[in-house]
Amino acid sequence: MHTAPQTLTRIERTVRPWGWFETVSEAPGHKIKRIAVLPGQRISLQKHAQRAEHWVVVQGTARVTLDDHTVDLNMGEHCDIALGQVHRLTNVTQQLVEIIEVQFGAYLGEDDIERLGDDYGRS
Repeated sequence: MHTAPQTLTRIERTVRPWGWFETVSEAPGHKIKRIAVLPGQRISLQKHAQRAEHWVVVQGTARVTLDDHTVDLNMGEHCDIALGQVHRLTNVTQQLVEIIEVQFGAYLGEDDIERLGDDYGRS
C-alpha cells in the first residue's frame, strides 16, 4: 500500500503582551488555537459578537471569568463561552498556563473582540 508523504505546516506564533497564541487548524465554521498565558498575566476582559468558544486547560491552572463568576480550572478541565458572554483568562500561578480554544461561528476573525477591560491599554 502506498501512502502520500505527509507535509508539515509551519504553525505561526502570534506574540501578545500576556503571552502568545498559535492557530492550529482553521476551516469554515471553526478554528482551533493553542493559547499560553505567562505567569501573573491575563487576556483582556472581552466578548465576541460572532463566535462561541470552548476552552480546555492543557497545562497549569487557569482562572476563568465568565460574566460575574470566576473559577479555577486545572489540566483536563474545560468551559464553554457562549456567543456574547463576557470572559477572561488569567494566570495567577508561577507556571505557564496553556489552553486549547475551539471557536465556533460564521466569522472567526481577530477583529471580533470587544475589549471591556485591558491591562495593556488596547481597545
